[in-house]
Amino acid sequence: MSQAVLLLASLLIFSNVAHCDFSPTLIADMAKILMDNYCSPEKLAGMEEAIDAASGNTEILSISDPASLASVLTDGVKKTIFDSRVQVTYEPGFVPAVPPAVPDIPPEHLAEMIKGTVKVEVLDGNIGYLKIQHIIGEEMAQKVGPILLEYIWDKMLPTSAMVLDFRSAVSGELSGIPYIVSYFTDPEPLIHIDSVYDRTSDVTIELWSMPTLLGKRYGTTKPLIILTSKNTLGIAEDVTYSLKNLKRATVVGENTAGGSIKISKIKVGDTDFYVSVPVAKSINPITGKTWEITGVAPDVEVAAEDALDAAIAIIKLRAEIPGLVQAAAALVADNYAFPSIGGDVAEKLGAIAASGGYSLISTKKELEAKLSADLLKLSGDKCLKATRNVPVLPPKNLPPEMFIELIKVSFHTDVFENNIGYLRFDMFGDFEHAAKIIAEHVWNKVVDTDALIIDLRNNVGGSTASIAGFSSYFFDDDKQIVLDRVYDRPSNITRDLLTRSELTGT
Repeated sequence: MSQAVLLLASLLIFSNVAHCDFSPTLIADMAKILMDNYCSPEKLAGMEEAIDAASGNTEILSISDPASLASVLTDGVKKTIFDSRVQVTYEPGFVPAVPPAVPDIPPEHLAEMIKGTVKVEVLDGNIGYLKIQHIIGEEMAQKVGPILLEYIWDKMLPTSAMVLDFRSAVSGELSGIPYIVSYFTDPEPLIHIDSVYDRTSDVTIELWSMPTLLGKRYGTTKPLIILTSKNTLGIAEDVTYSLKNLKRATVVGENTAGGSIKISKIKVGDTDFYVSVPVAKSINPITGKTWEITGVAPDVEVAAEDALDAAIAIIKLRAEIPGLVQAAAALVADNYAFPSIGGDVAEKLGAIAASGGYSLISTKKELEAKLSADLLKLSGDKCLKATRNVPVLPPKNLPPEMFIELIKVSFHTDVFENNIGYLRFDMFGDFEHAAKIIAEHVWNKVVDTDALIIDLRNNVGGSTASIAGFSSYFFDDDKQIVLDRVYDRPSNITRDLLTRSELTGT
């Protein structure tokens, strides 16, 4: 009730301006249109009681310009129900458009009409490009089906990937949604694409994929990219949202307009005011949400004018991914330290790729993250990962003075109370090359302490060659001890890491 009262209070904001009189029932009539037709009645709870209260308001509605009044009414509604699609307009002489019947046009003329509204092209790399501005419905599709096949679909079927351009798609028919979606899905099992609730009839229509189609399906494995812009509207948004959430298409471009499945323009009483009201709403069965008002968010956000280039780059990357994943699997199988685990990881990684696990990857960053996550999950080894970054190696042939400074900043030493030494370093480097400098500038500061704390909390590891050299400082030199046994898979050699009898320093 409080929200509905707020709505009527917002609508009365113009009443402080007094010039030309309007019917005192104007607000109540407009509010009743919303109450009876708006697609989300839960937003208008208590509206009926509020209408009764407004109808008894004796204050004279006045304003100098009916168009200004319409603007104020629109603003009041938007601020109350937070729906930018609702519009109040003043349109004397408005004649409602009647949907034209499918004309009896010769096929050759229909072909020219279709070619004028649909752009079809095969781009380099055997990429199909299909630009649609209006999504036709079932009746028209049945009439022009053979022409669609000849002039459009037969050119798209042999392509290796498709770009569906909805950047200028602003109109369409509800019955066209299953037609488009079904060409990119399997005939069985049938898929629940969308549920559309029509407030005026209080009926919910379920849209399902179609078991039979005119012509062949494009299939479920070839890449499909949908281009969007801030102008993509209505039925095209529904097709985009459906294919995105079915994991069948990648959306590239801008957030769409956030339109409606169906908007009706309804006359307010005997006036020349009209209210454009969303009378139906789409609820996706996968997300339980709608694309209306907020629009469809792209998977890859770029400016609309750059969307086609971005789509082509994604398709080219996806063409490379099977080979990249196969190469990664082979590297693991041939080099991972534990051969049985490496072989198992490689086999399962190949199975993930074969089942389409990498089919929606759009960037190299996504590929890196997905491949690393799969390697970790399959092996349990957080060190087994993929990376695009080449490791930064320490510079070679540094002047002695620079090398000494590098050692000083790489090691941290201190002597605490009771002669307790502290040594921190965050990487195991080339011990042989640096032993003399480390002994002089680092080790000699802590060697004569009575106890030593070695801080490896931030150490990222390094060369195994430094293990024996470092550890030997903590054993006597009269007996050689086996510290570790290291198996190197690429060379298939196992070697013992032994303490050393001779060291630089004490």
